[in-house]
Amino acid sequence: MKAIIFGVLAMAVTVVASNILVEYPLPGLLADWLTYGAFTYPVAFLVTDLTNRARGAAAARVVVLAGFALAVVLSLIFADTRIAIASGSAFLIAQMLDVTVFDKLRRASWWKAPLVSSGIGSAVDTALFFSIAFAGTGLPWDTWAMGDFAAKMIMALTCLAPFRLLMSVVTPRVNAEPARG
Repeated sequence: MKAIIFGVLAMAVTVVASNILVEYPLPGLLADWLTYGAFTYPVAFLVTDLTNRARGAAAARVVVLAGFALAVVLSLIFADTRIAIASGSAFLIAQMLDVTVFDKLRRASWWKAPLVSSGIGSAVDTALFFSIAFAGTGLPWDTWAMGDFAAKMIMALTCLAPFRLLMSVVTPRVNAEPARG
């Protein structure tokens, strides 16, 4: 139960921080391409994937749903309302997709499930979030979306190292076969 509570809190903190940071573009030439939120949000996929690896898809769904509820409430308090709504919508769909894809790939080499599920989830999240949050605002949301997706893919690759390291710390769920490779 502690692992689930930790996952929910980590998820909520990650999402709220990302919802605040997405309102701040990087300085200079990168301002039209990236916001600071692009570097924090991919941690949500790491949390989901570690929970899925350790406790299974059902526990990962609990972390996603409870983290979603907490993050939306906190985001409505600390972030722009349109961003909170866009984030909640994109987050729920993308994270549930991540859980499903990860679960289907869990018996493949250790890196395939987190990389593929995060990649697919990131693509869906990026498309939904940026179109809901910023379309029609006059902000460069289309280039932010492209930059954000590129950053998410870099972060997905970067998060493989902590995922692999933390795999030795988390206890895998009993009825899951160990990952190969």
